[in-house]
Amino acid sequence: MVFMENKDNDSAESKEKTEKINKNFKELLEFIRDLIIIFVLAMFLRTFVFENTRVLGPSMEPTLHDGDLIIVNKLEYYFTDPERGEIIVFPYKGDPSKQYIKRIIALPGEVIDIREGKVYINGELYEEEYILEEMQLRGDIDFPYAIPADTYFVMGDNRNNSSDSRYQDVGTIEKDKIIGHAVFRLWPINKFGQIK
Repeated sequence: MVFMENKDNDSAESKEKTEKINKNFKELLEFIRDLIIIFVLAMFLRTFVFENTRVLGPSMEPTLHDGDLIIVNKLEYYFTDPERGEIIVFPYKGDPSKQYIKRIIALPGEVIDIREGKVYINGELYEEEYILEEMQLRGDIDFPYAIPADTYFVMGDNRNNSSDSRYQDVGTIEKDKIIGHAVFRLWPINKFGQIK
């Protein structure tokens, strides 16, 4: 009789241990499932919606500085066309592993000219309040220059220290090559906020 009670006791303990193991295993599987969902969602957001990137070099000063950490909206241009004045990120044609960040100056079908350090679009002076010094470099393309369809003429805000559409190795940027619109600065913290 004592033997039977021990056997029943052992059986109940064994069953309880098995249930506990099964419960822990089920919780582990749910945790792994949740991690996979979070990873897939993060990859989706990074691939198609938002991406963070770091500004390298002084070509966008005074608007953006070397080391600034920014958020790029990758989804926006699937639904709208880029606009003049927007800051975009795109791959450098000479080395697609490198990303450039520049401001859109001229739109498809427009004619841009650079005379005496000033930018003219369709014959009219283009006023730019973010430029700190007069442009000294015209680049190596012939002006006036007609912007081809579905491409954008971009320049850095620091015109005398920027490799941009004024140079053949960069050229105009095709819409489908634009990675996204730089919309928000995360770092440095004292400049945290929307990029204008």
